[in-house]
Amino acid sequence: PEDLKKFYTYASPKSAILVTAVDETGKANIITLAWHSPVSIDPPLYGISIHPKRYTHELIEKTKEFVVNFPSWKILEKVHYCGSTSGRKVDKFRKTGLTPWPSEKVRPPSIAECYLHLECRLGRSPALGDHTWFCGHIVAITADDGAFEDGILKEQGDPILYMGKDKYQNLRAQRVQMRERD
Repeated sequence: PEDLKKFYTYASPKSAILVTAVDETGKANIITLAWHSPVSIDPPLYGISIHPKRYTHELIEKTKEFVVNFPSWKILEKVHYCGSTSGRKVDKFRKTGLTPWPSEKVRPPSIAECYLHLECRLGRSPALGDHTWFCGHIVAITADDGAFEDGILKEQGDPILYMGKDKYQNLRAQRVQMRERD
């Protein structure tokens, strides 16, 4: 039934990320994704889901590397642009004014305007339904000074939440400290 296909919007919000990848010559591309998740702590793994028609899918398959960049609300328009325009036709770094920043251990650049960067080398990449799940081994992590306190994102990080159907929201909710589980 068609209603079952709405599950992904019903499961919102999801944080929007920017993933960078490069072609064989080193030319970088950016894609906006909302389907992503930590997969394992030991070893450190992070997964992203991309449809095979997307240009970044092709780049990651060929080069076996990508960077997961976490943007803040202040660059929302650029994040939306990167998710609604193909990198086959446009240099998204040039068009958006986002700054490619050299990564420590992989070829794809990090994005300077983002507060957190997970540099990944491709592990498994199974096709799951109509998408591919790229599972990356995290080989380096960089974060803006002061973005985190005791491993928790400070409020000024202000991540972008994707609500589905080109709608976004940010966090303005009250924070609550819950008791740890036994």
